Amino acid sequence: MKQLSDDDILKMVGVEYAPDDNATKRTVRAQLKLSTRIPASTRPAPEHITIDLHNKTVEEAWGDIMSAAKSGAKSANIITGASGVLHQLFPQWANESILTPYIIEFHAINNGSFFVRFHHKK
Repeated sequence: MKQLSDDDILKMVGVEYAPDDNATKRTVRAQLKLSTRIPASTRPAPEHITIDLHNKTVEEAWGDIMSAAKSGAKSANIITGASGVLHQLFPQWANESILTPYIIEFHAINNGSFFVRFHHKK
């Protein structure tokens, strides 16, 4: 059986052919199986991560630390540098912010970094 082209349909109908866009979208979605959910990644969270905050802004550092806390990692070394705002801010964040519930404990490793244990996902 011959596949009909747009020109063949135009000749048969006598008017300009415009396919139903919604029907086309539904067909494409069905063919691509877009209605099925993509499964979540099964890659396990790392046990331990290192976060280097050198040359980061306060906002970038906050985002990196929160991402680590929510990642499912059990612990982290957070390198803030020996001087500067981030070295002073991290203990405040760990004790008095929305980061606090994610942290079991933290302590200084040396003058420029901290070891942190996180509550991990079960």
